[in-house]
Amino acid sequence: MRIYNIMARLLDYPTEELMENLPAIITILKEDPEVSAQEREDLMQLISWMQLHDLIGMQADYVQTFDMTPEHDLHLTHHLFGDDRGRGPALIDLSEHFKSAGLEVEEGEIPDYLPLILEYVSTLDEMQARVFLGDAAKVITVLAENLEKAESPYSRLLRIVEGRGHLAKAA
Repeated sequence: MRIYNIMARLLDYPTEELMENLPAIITILKEDPEVSAQEREDLMQLISWMQLHDLIGMQADYVQTFDMTPEHDLHLTHHLFGDDRGRGPALIDLSEHFKSAGLEVEEGEIPDYLPLILEYVSTLDEMQARVFLGDAAKVITVLAENLEKAESPYSRLLRIVEGRGHLAKAA
């Protein structure tokens, strides 16, 4: 499902390629029937904000938001375990899950990185995606709340991910 792939790209470290492809992403969002009107509006607001900045500005904001603020860390197990020893087995389990699905995590990537998880979820059918995200819902909710407190434009994207995970519990 393309919305998860789009969210993965928008939530990853900004690159020149991403900035150049924002118009194409807008077109896809406008045409994709699987994207709700509210999701489309929220993602369009994030993209509009991105388009107001140059690449260097986007990268600086991204580093400040996600790399310099532990409460905004996009590595989900960080929010559960911190640097505790329990994090290692959780990362191994996630890596093994990805491998069993035929996906290899590139060397140097940590498998709990939310853009990578969204990329994986984009390969699942809707119910599988919702169930997988539902398992991470508590952490995603905390992350979304932290980003809202900081008035980050990325918070809307996290709320979309959160909402899609919660729908699995209601279905």
